[in-house]
Amino acid sequence: MKKLKTLIRDYLEDALSPDASKPERFFILLNLLLPVFMGLYVFLNPMPLSSISEILFYSSVVVLLFLIFFKKTEFTLRTPLTLPYALFLIWVIIGLFFTLDFKNSIHDIRAHLLAYWIIFYLLVNYFNSKKKLEALSWVIILSVTFFSIGAIIIYYFIEGFSFNERLGGTFKEMYTGWMCLITVSAIPLMLNELYRANTLYSRLLLTFGFLITTIATLLNQSRAALIGIMVALLIMCMDNKKNIILVVITIFFMVLIPGIRERVSNKGLDDIRSNINRLSIEIIKDYHLTGVGFGMQIYGNPDVLNLEKYNQKLPKQYQQHVIRTAPHNIILDIAVRTGIIGLLLFSYILICALFMIWQVWKQTKNEDLRSWAICLLACLASFMTQSLFNDTTYNSRAVAFYTILAMITILWNLVRENQPASLNN
Repeated sequence: MKKLKTLIRDYLEDALSPDASKPERFFILLNLLLPVFMGLYVFLNPMPLSSISEILFYSSVVVLLFLIFFKKTEFTLRTPLTLPYALFLIWVIIGLFFTLDFKNSIHDIRAHLLAYWIIFYLLVNYFNSKKKLEALSWVIILSVTFFSIGAIIIYYFIEGFSFNERLGGTFKEMYTGWMCLITVSAIPLMLNELYRANTLYSRLLLTFGFLITTIATLLNQSRAALIGIMVALLIMCMDNKKNIILVVITIFFMVLIPGIRERVSNKGLDDIRSNINRLSIEIIKDYHLTGVGFGMQIYGNPDVLNLEKYNQKLPKQYQQHVIRTAPHNIILDIAVRTGIIGLLLFSYILICALFMIWQVWKQTKNEDLRSWAICLLACLASFMTQSLFNDTTYNSRAVAFYTILAMITILWNLVRENQPASLNN
């Protein structure tokens, strides 16, 4: 605790020049508040504290607008992802002229698109150094570790469920399976920090974080998470071959933890989602160009979209007895809501992110930055793998997704500062 107070004091002394006037010191403090607010926001992302998260988000927006108005901050929208973001937004706005539910679409453009992009740009602008990138990584690591501990204690020891039951069945925002998108994508960050940790305390903390997060993930019995965690670990082997040991440990946990073997052996990798996918494809056939509209409630709203009609079009063996009111697949979700063109523009965002990672790997000889590139590739790949089986474009999952994109952009900017010519070619 004493060391933490010393770090905070030194940070403030470095930022606050003794020669600065009172107004200047006020604006400097506001600039310092933004990464604090956003760090707390990211930390609380998996926690059931949405009201506090909203306060932090809107406080950050108000402070940012205040600083921009008085020209007291260096805030930029200039990133490689800005163009694909803009093109996707333009197409989504065009879709308002064709949407089946204008009110829901306009609401979700604000609440489930622009809001996440604001988070993205706040993180990119105010965690814009290597130390701050590492600090953001630690925020996520600690957040997911605390969440995993709390989830296990609450579900199995307080609510009294058997360990054969899937973790999170009574949770709301972090329901079973959804939480794995956040826990699995944090595991590469834990391993990345573990290899550079220089104290026994840090190594023990990170090892414990990895183990408890892996156990919490496996207790979900999510087959998508099993694939995602293997994807993450295998990509991390590109940076350190010793990670193969962690693959073995994870497989050992899979065999040891109750319920996983039975779930995989009984259901395999096929389930109701194949029928859900077929239903989504039927809708895309009718709305292939513009989609049904960006609104996320359109899919399940019988007043504007008759899912029963589309379900009846399918062969008997592929019809759903109880129709699921969401695509449960990020590709089909985007295609249903924005059409094929929207899907292509969204894919442009992902391709751009992958290209930035490739540029970092190709252009820098710094092994530490290269390790970061592999780490963030593992985060993105594990998240997108699970997104093929889940709804991931809103709430805590979307925040995790855009946080990963922000970290990729921050890393790209760090390398660009040293080699601007090569990265701009």
